[in-house]
Amino acid sequence: MAVQLQKREGGKIVAITVSDKLTKEDYDTFVPDVERLIQEFGKIRVLFAMKDFHGWKAGALWKDIKFDLQHFSDIEKIAFLGDKKWEKGMSTFCRPFTTAQIRYFDASQANEADDWITK
Repeated sequence: MAVQLQKREGGKIVAITVSDKLTKEDYDTFVPDVERLIQEFGKIRVLFAMKDFHGWKAGALWKDIKFDLQHFSDIEKIAFLGDKKWEKGMSTFCRPFTTAQIRYFDASQANEADDWITK
């Protein structure tokens, strides 16, 4: 699977590590867990780490857009962690789809991303 999900702070923070190319099936696997945490906590924080990430397949992109629209105000902060220019651009592209505070961190700034998402 291209996605690993780790709950932190009892589930208030979700660390999602993605690699390869996300598929519709990946979303079918991890989105229900994220939605349960949103129901439990109201608002969550997401650390989205991209490691050897190559984007989304068509069905997965649609699932991502649907998730963003359904949970427009359910995410408090999103820290993007990556190492490619287009990954940094995602942090700007995502802004209209959420009320979350968004920051991009280079892969070498993992500790800073972790500090920011927990404060």
